[in-house]
Amino acid sequence: MDENFIQITEYLASVEDPEQIQQFLSQLLTPAEVKDLSSRWHLLRLLNKGVTQRKIAQQLHLSLCKITRGSKELKKEKSILKEAIQAFE
Repeated sequence: MDENFIQITEYLASVEDPEQIQQFLSQLLTPAEVKDLSSRWHLLRLLNKGVTQRKIAQQLHLSLCKITRGSKELKKEKSILKEAIQAFE
């Protein structure tokens, strides 16, 4: 794993204030990257609810490739993404 990525994740793990994390990510990422991250989370939530990939593609204007990748990640045994999503459902 890349040392810079590890430092970012360690910092995020150390912060308890969601607003501080939001500010950090807003300053680190471009508006387009923030939008893309939000869109990926949205598609994962929809997949978790059983919405079809084609419906998600139409609704969020995303490629099926991007959605399929998310679907594969959610299907993995002990998926941390699935666990994270279910924490908010």
